[in-house]
Amino acid sequence: MRARLSITLALLAGLLHSTSAFAQIQLVPVATGLVNPVFVTGARDGTRRLFIVEQAGTIRVMPIDGGAMSLFLDIRSRVRSGGEQGLLGLAFHPSYSSNRRFFVYYTRAADGAIVIAEYAASAANPQAADATERVLLTIPHPSFSNHNGGMVAFGPDGYLYIGVGDGGSANDPPNNAQNRNVLLGKLLRIDVDGQSGSLPYAIPLSNPFFGLIDGRDEIFAYGLRNPWRFAFDRLTNQLWIADVGQGDREEVNTPIQHGGNYGWRVFEGSACTNVDRTLCVPSNYLFPVFEYNHTGGRCSITGGYVYRGSRNSLPAGLYVYGDFCSGEIFTWNGTAQQVVLDTSFSISSFGEDDAGEIYVVALNGVVSRIGGESGGGAACAPNVSPSQVIVSRAGQTAQISVTAPAGCGWTATSTVEWITFPSGATGAGSGTLMVSVAPRSGWLMPRVGLIIVAGSPIVVIQR
Repeated sequence: MRARLSITLALLAGLLHSTSAFAQIQLVPVATGLVNPVFVTGARDGTRRLFIVEQAGTIRVMPIDGGAMSLFLDIRSRVRSGGEQGLLGLAFHPSYSSNRRFFVYYTRAADGAIVIAEYAASAANPQAADATERVLLTIPHPSFSNHNGGMVAFGPDGYLYIGVGDGGSANDPPNNAQNRNVLLGKLLRIDVDGQSGSLPYAIPLSNPFFGLIDGRDEIFAYGLRNPWRFAFDRLTNQLWIADVGQGDREEVNTPIQHGGNYGWRVFEGSACTNVDRTLCVPSNYLFPVFEYNHTGGRCSITGGYVYRGSRNSLPAGLYVYGDFCSGEIFTWNGTAQQVVLDTSFSISSFGEDDAGEIYVVALNGVVSRIGGESGGGAACAPNVSPSQVIVSRAGQTAQISVTAPAGCGWTATSTVEWITFPSGATGAGSGTLMVSVAPRSGWLMPRVGLIIVAGSPIVVIQR
């Protein structure tokens, strides 16, 4: 028995040593009950609202500080939704507070083509949009349903940037990403305040392939696979693009060079794909500032934002991003990647509010704000008890009590697969966390697991 106890204590010491990676941030839920949310943003119009995009074709609006949610736009009849298709992006005009204009990115119901369209908020009711649509750009996407891209955002230059996927399937069969005469597999830039001939937008004269130069005028950079999410640093204006990888690597590119070729389909990250080895000449391409491979369940990067918020939820200047498959949230500090939270979410997107706070969008229906280790403020300091739970070999459900101020968000994570949270792993204010432990048979020695609740380690011993 003494030997068994010694082994158990050794295991426990190892688990306690590993908690630092899980106790960095908390998630504060701000919206629940959504249906496949894929993006959240503020309008930067001084009204302190969040606009949440749902994949099927709706946008919902709510106050940043909580309150009733209402339907802002419903274009489900125009949208083909499912898989990687749907209403995917939203951007508000820099002068939205006066002109009420905003822009959406969706896949068209009739044929799956990519549409960039303009709408306007109602003059009579700022909580709703007019139904009138003005289509700016249509990009054929005829062969496959995946790799649609989906991000639109205004740059510091006032132009609209558009991230378009390569058209789908493995290895980009038509070589769209390297073909400068098609818009697939590109970062585009257009002027929505102008008009050029028959086009309902103008081409910035500084676009790299404008005029007689070979290539579509709208292209700003190319060689991208599926730039699902990108963002401008609101302090430095630097653009960060997270490009979803294929079977091996996920990558982030920054800064984005005017006319830059980022390698796909010749390179996946910094690795030659062997589609055509004669093209694998590194000097012809630009490579990621960092990348990670598909280990530990990771498989699809979800790009985020450089933190510039005022709540001090994170150190200023960290790039925050995640992985859709593993549910991990990472930061990049310029030299190293760090896991700051391991969630059970399918992270579809990140977003920023008007004040620069970062939000996490979970495809399974929750939008949460990233808070600091104590929820983003000194007054938010959850107390968790007990510090140890003993459960039976047959498996059972235990309870953990969390005492916290109203609105103080907290998150629970488990370091082992046999401990789960049947009622969910996030909460706000005081509450009870349900902890479910799987039954076991055979080996007589107790097994020890560790959960992290609101940054506090809780030991779970199953006898």
